[in-house]
Amino acid sequence: MIRVQYFARYREVLGIDGEQLQQAALGSLEQLREHLLGRGGVWQVLAEQNLMCARNQELCSLDTELADGDEVAFFPTVTGG
Repeated sequence: MIRVQYFARYREVLGIDGEQLQQAALGSLEQLREHLLGRGGVWQVLAEQNLMCARNQELCSLDTELADGDEVAFFPTVTGG
């Protein structure tokens, strides 16, 4: 299982803050994102250019490989002033 968490704008648009997914078909974060985008509708928010991701609380890129038990977070770029 992989625990997926959605933060900030993504949580608001998707209407959920997280879920658990079977890891078997998901090799990388990009494959996970493509799987989620395949749901259509509001899930297209994860196609945004400013998508950030973390695996096990460390920033990473979409080509990062996943392992059973990983925790993944998707969040937009944070800006402040």
